[in-house]
Formats: sequence, C-alpha cells, structure tokens
Amino acid sequence: MFELFPDQPVYEYPQLINVLYCFAWSFVLSSIIAVTHRLTFTGEYYPKNFFQSLILGSIVTAMVMMAIGDSLARGLGVFGAMAIIRFRTRIDDPRDVLFLFAALSTGLAVGVYGFTVSFAGTILFCLVAVLLHVSPFRSFTSPNMLFFNLKNTQDLNSVIGIIEQHTAAHRLVTINVSKSGETRYQYAITFHKEQEKDVLFNALLAVEGLSQPKITVNEPDNA
Repeated sequence: MFELFPDQPVYEYPQLINVLYCFAWSFVLSSIIAVTHRLTFTGEYYPKNFFQSLILGSIVTAMVMMAIGDSLARGLGVFGAMAIIRFRTRIDDPRDVLFLFAALSTGLAVGVYGFTVSFAGTILFCLVAVLLHVSPFRSFTSPNMLFFNLKNTQDLNSVIGIIEQHTAAHRLVTINVSKSGETRYQYAITFHKEQEKDVLFNALLAVEGLSQPKITVNEPDNA
C-alpha cells in the first residue's frame, strides 16, 4: 500500500512519469477538498470560481515546488516573481481561506514528493470538515438582508417567530426609529431553501402593523 506513496522521487522512472504522477495526485486530492467544500457550503449561492481555484491552485503549487526542487536560487527567483503579482481578491469567510490553504498545502506536499503527508492530511482535513458540518458548530452564511417597519414593538416577538419558522439562522443588525414613530428593523437571515423567500415575504405581509418589508440578496460576483 505504502509503495503507492513514495516520500522521495522514484529516480529509476523517467522524469516525465514522476511529473505526471505528481500532477495526478495533486488533482485528485485537491478535487476531494473542493468537493468537501461544496458539500459543506451553507450559503445560498455557491462561488463556482472558488471551486475551480481550489483545484487549479493545488496544481500550480505542485508545479512551482517541482520547478524549485532543492535549488535555493530558483526558490528566490520564484519568490521574487510572486512578489510582483498582486492578489487583490477579498475572501470574507475565514473557512474559505482555510480550504484554499489546505488545497495549496496539498500541492506543496505533492510537489516535494511528500505523498504520504498529502494523502493523510487531505483525508483528515476533509473528515474533520464534514464532522464539524454535521455538528452543532455548523456555520451559516447570511447573504440575505430583511427590512421591515413595525408600528408596535410589542408585535416583534410574533414577527421573530415567523422569521424563525422560515429561516435557518437570523440575527438583528440595526434598529432605527423614524419621525412617524415606526421602528425600522434590519435582520441578516439565511434560508433553508430559496423557495422559502417568497413564503416568508407573504407571511410578513399578513402581519398587522408591519409595513414596507424588503428582502435583499447579496449575490457574490463570482457565483
């Protein structure tokens, strides 16, 4: 079994076979990480570009590490070249950063022929991610914003009950009081399903004293 994961390059093979072997494992392991990220994603719109970045980033990292090898001069040259490139993509969710780092680390380990480390680390990382996803520590993103006016603040509990019935998670963001005496509420909410958006909106319209309900969707640019 462990012969499939040699920790050193197999020099008796042609160099092309070693390179293709590394790229194949980099693709397979990063694909496992990307699929795990997709399965444990809790937002409404999945960023497809991020899925591709996990896989492509691992392959590029493996290629760079194989190109550097044990040469300090090449390592400094690659470091200087990377310093020229400015990555300005903003990643708001720390969980996405960890998945990206895991994919890049897999490519790095494969690039230095650490197949055992990359294989064991990928499997362990994905298993822990799935366990946390099904545990009470499961994270929810909040891409939707709910706004509404309420004449009587005593009716807020009934409104919150309706929100809890049709959403997976919600939190209060702001409260504003207008000159007319109405209170404007803003909630960040996450739906179980996209179809519940209309159901929640119609349920809020039926509440007496509630006016101007609005649900906004913050869709990512790379979705």
